[in-house]
Amino acid sequence: MRRVPPTRRRGRLMTRGRAASVRTCVGCRVRTAKSGLLRLVAVEGVVVPDPRGRLPGRGAHLHPDLECLELAERRRAFPRAFRVPGPLDTGALRAWLAEHAARQQDGQMVSDV
Repeated sequence: MRRVPPTRRRGRLMTRGRAASVRTCVGCRVRTAKSGLLRLVAVEGVVVPDPRGRLPGRGAHLHPDLECLELAERRRAFPRAFRVPGPLDTGALRAWLAEHAARQQDGQMVSDV
């Protein structure tokens, strides 16, 4: 029987000998390891951050950065990513990202993302 060498699986990134899931940021459209992105969920017309990845529903991923959020808003990426009609409110997400950035500047360990 002929042995076939292992190949890289599509949608996976090899890190430290283990495969890591790859996702695309809806803002900057850069493919990154899932652990480096923030999962988002649309709940009743509001984009809500899901740092633990446990909320039900269709998710989208974004770098935890205000610049990527602004790019996604400018490109109107959220309705497409969540497959919902009309605009979505990003106020809660913007507040979470601002708080996340403030915690990083203070030097606190950020384990949410």
